[in-house]
Amino acid sequence: MAKKKVKKTKKAHKTHKRNKSSKILLYTAWILAIIATFLSITLIWYFFWHMDKPKVEVKKEKLYTKPLKQELPKSVNKQLKELLKKEKQKVVKKEDLPASHELDFKENAKVLKPIPRPIRVSQKKPKLAIIIDDVATQGHVNAINKLHLVLTKSFLPPRAARPHTPELARKEKFYMVHLPLEAQNFHAEEPNTLRVSDSEQKIYKRIDTIQKWFPRVHFINNHTGSKFTSNELAMNRLIYALEKHHIHFIDSRTIASTKAPKVLKNMGLPYVHRDIFLDHHMDVAYVKEQIKKAVAYAKKHKTAIAIGHPHPNTLEALRESKALLKEVDLVYVREVY
Repeated sequence: MAKKKVKKTKKAHKTHKRNKSSKILLYTAWILAIIATFLSITLIWYFFWHMDKPKVEVKKEKLYTKPLKQELPKSVNKQLKELLKKEKQKVVKKEDLPASHELDFKENAKVLKPIPRPIRVSQKKPKLAIIIDDVATQGHVNAINKLHLVLTKSFLPPRAARPHTPELARKEKFYMVHLPLEAQNFHAEEPNTLRVSDSEQKIYKRIDTIQKWFPRVHFINNHTGSKFTSNELAMNRLIYALEKHHIHFIDSRTIASTKAPKVLKNMGLPYVHRDIFLDHHMDVAYVKEQIKKAVAYAKKHKTAIAIGHPHPNTLEALRESKALLKEVDLVYVREVY
């Protein structure tokens, strides 16, 4: 009898325990269901609230269309200037100043005037290549890219103050290298500028180094170089070294007496050169006039090459000339070579 009572007590205890567990599971399930319902309601509310929000913002944007259009030129110009201002603030030492534009001032009229070329008639749209020289920093690249124009960036070789030009060039679809050559009179010479007195071996080694830094380079134009390019022997050495590395030379024409045409002709190579300088003077009105000349020259000869620099006013003039530039095919320099 006592055994039966113990068995019944144990059984009742187990049943009670099972019922208790079931209740705990049931309560837990209810709590989880309530939490899930609350989260679902929150998500649905959040989703619909965000779906509605853009509609309100679009209406606001439509109301302010005209003022935005009026303010746009100032804001873009301001952005370009701010980008380049930041880069200039990094310059501390005199030797770290940005590279400068050089022309032989005694021969300004001759150098700035395009070389006469035959007038060509074609049904195709004329091609204009604009090279932006002296590209050396991320700020330059950002400012140029903000224009959303097809422009050929010509990167300076790396130096202590701006060591990242090869990395910047690597991100580009197409680029050139802006090679420093000796000038007649120039105060801001770049390090490792090639000189008239440099041997064939030294020039070859420098071009070899350039190609290692910029493995996809196929075009080089001269930074400064009025003295170097007017020396036939020096140009022979340079063109020989470039040809061995499968690199083409584009003459920036910093001096009218350049020997590049003669040297290239003697080697059976085409002479490709700059036609128009955009920013010999750097005010916006002047640069815009030069852009007009470049477009007119391209229309007349079916191709043209212009050179500018990443100055805020040059970039602003290009931005303001977008409508005019639609009259030509703005292309990379390789397409007019």
